[in-house]
Amino acid sequence: MNHQWQTAPSYPLSEDFLQLITTHVKNHKLTTEGKYLAQILWHRGIRDEKSVNEFLDSRYYQPSSPLDFGQEMKMAVKRLALAMEEGEKICIWGDFDADGVTSTAVLWEGLGQFFTPESQLTYYIPNRLRESHGLNRDGIKRLSQQGVTLIVTCDTGSTNLDEIAYATELGIDIIVTDHHTLPEKRPPLVAIINPRYFADNHPLYTLSGVAVAYKLVEAMYQCFPRLPRQPLTSLLDLVVIGLIADLVELKGDCRYLALEGMKILPHTKRVGVQKLLDLAKKNGDRPMDISFGIAPRINAVSRILGDASFCVKLLTTNDRKEAEILASQAEEANFNRKEVQKKVLDEAKKQVKDLDLSTTAVIVLSDNQWQTGVLGLVANALSQEYGRPSILFNTMNDNNDNLARGSARSVNGINLYDLVASQRHLLTHFGGHPFAAGMALPIENIELFREGINQKLKQQLDITNLEPIINIDLTVTVAELGKNLFRELYLIEPCGMGNPAPIYLVKNCCFKYTFSDNIKNKKDKKIKYLLTTYTLYDDSQRWGIKGKWWGHSSSEIDENQRYDVVVSLDCKYEENKHKKDKNPYTDYYEVTLIDLKLAENNTVNFTTQNKEKSIIKQQINSPVNIHTTQIKSNIYQEKWSKLMGVVKYAINHQKYIDKNKLKEKLLLTDKSLLVGLRALEYLGFDHEEYQQELKFSVNKSKYNELEYQRVIKQFIKITKDEYIQSLFTAKNC
Repeated sequence: MNHQWQTAPSYPLSEDFLQLITTHVKNHKLTTEGKYLAQILWHRGIRDEKSVNEFLDSRYYQPSSPLDFGQEMKMAVKRLALAMEEGEKICIWGDFDADGVTSTAVLWEGLGQFFTPESQLTYYIPNRLRESHGLNRDGIKRLSQQGVTLIVTCDTGSTNLDEIAYATELGIDIIVTDHHTLPEKRPPLVAIINPRYFADNHPLYTLSGVAVAYKLVEAMYQCFPRLPRQPLTSLLDLVVIGLIADLVELKGDCRYLALEGMKILPHTKRVGVQKLLDLAKKNGDRPMDISFGIAPRINAVSRILGDASFCVKLLTTNDRKEAEILASQAEEANFNRKEVQKKVLDEAKKQVKDLDLSTTAVIVLSDNQWQTGVLGLVANALSQEYGRPSILFNTMNDNNDNLARGSARSVNGINLYDLVASQRHLLTHFGGHPFAAGMALPIENIELFREGINQKLKQQLDITNLEPIINIDLTVTVAELGKNLFRELYLIEPCGMGNPAPIYLVKNCCFKYTFSDNIKNKKDKKIKYLLTTYTLYDDSQRWGIKGKWWGHSSSEIDENQRYDVVVSLDCKYEENKHKKDKNPYTDYYEVTLIDLKLAENNTVNFTTQNKEKSIIKQQINSPVNIHTTQIKSNIYQEKWSKLMGVVKYAINHQKYIDKNKLKEKLLLTDKSLLVGLRALEYLGFDHEEYQQELKFSVNKSKYNELEYQRVIKQFIKITKDEYIQSLFTAKNC
């Protein structure tokens, strides 16, 4: 599927606006002028001094009071006060995704300042594989039998009208805290705290479930200020995890809470969160550390195991050993999730090939073997790739209720909730919001649902225009993809819905050292999820930038072609090996490939030899005597890296390599190449030679670390000697 690229225009900005941005950049002790930041803010409609200040610095923003929720919040606080007086037993009813789990953890710790945990305060999270989102009768009945008289929901419950009525029959009161679509009529409960009651321009409107739960706790802190033992702000690291993980727009109070939470997360005292960050090799100072680190591991637990209850304990425990055990379980679940997700995605794409996309407005697929836990992720991948809403159903009927259960994701601003709601007569239940939804329906209704929802969307828009769109923020060179650009645009974070992470276009570039492999789990076992690594080059500088392409093979890239590519930029951290350095991490920058197209001038000119000759000339013209010059290690170490890259490319593409061209390209002699090939053998790479052509293969039985270390030292010494000799030769010429 071809993606449509939309590049943001370059705006002529006023001096006053540029000076305002420069001031913010300098306040953060950056050395840049803010030209990239200014373009992005202007394009996103942040153009006056007040909005710029509030967006870039949370100190300028005045957050809303929890009492802005009006009577609903007052009734909730009043009911909780009564529960304190009467010593009632309360249950927090959460949800099994990251927003629901963090919401539960916030209420567990926050309400735990007013109620005794375990004896008076408990929590319940439905099992994803046996129960659906929201309240259910069986769970309510069990809580009633345990003596619970008040349920406080979080991230769920707004549309569970039948279940709320059932709880009332059993003598259980309900307080709903949620952010999903509202019911047509207010249900008969104590309070429903949901920002969807506000106008869509209200600063509280976009709050996620965890933020609504936080507002309830904040109201309790304001009404009973003498009771809490820990500060309210100690919950903000949990709040930001849920906010970033969920599909909500980061604006108004939502962005404010995220900014405040990101200040705490890198220094969190939560041992479980620390362990999740360690496993993800993140340090918590970026929202992507949540969206690609913490959140997938929390979400994977319910997707693979079903029961996500232990994730609340993982986020709130003070026991480091317990946290390590629970985090390891989440890590293992996440690796399994990737493999299951890849399998379902491959099978779903095969089904898409049988569709006529010119007449398909909504992709609706089903299979009786698909695991329900990954359907939302696969639906999201399909919607992004094919530019239309996607809905996947599991028809296994393992509950013997003849129901298919599905997940849906939207794209291109299409309101998914309204779209699914138009087919409610075919559904047993559904819920969600404009971007994502879950539902169930009788298996025999799937075809009617498919026809009905396609017809509905066709009535609303022209489906011939449903190409997936990639919105590009800036056009840059490889030389610009680095520290200065990253740190300047770090100021727009946290990124998410309504404020996406910057996307860059790099024109006329090429790939080198592409290599694909399946990623490994913590037991060093490969799983079926491809990752391609590479180095991206263009003509802006000699050194390229490393990158990744998730779920794709290196066979999709031709190193002999030039491309225009769309990438994101990330800062990576590695454990610092130098003990004298006070910083425990060293950072480097890499890109993630999003899309690529052949450039107009798509032939690569290999200039390695000319570049190295240029370096030699610089050495010759240097006034420093060659005998006292310290030879830079990257000259000969780069030869080894390039040789490794060629070998991996040859294996991946099953190609023969011309021996003479290889020597010419890497400036190697017969001697240095022979030693290099010997070092490769001890790394587990075999080669055969026929008529000056080399064929490489993997032979792990030959791997020998000691011999490799010995021979690689020979290779570096020989290439260093050859390099010095080339300097003398060039000097004498």
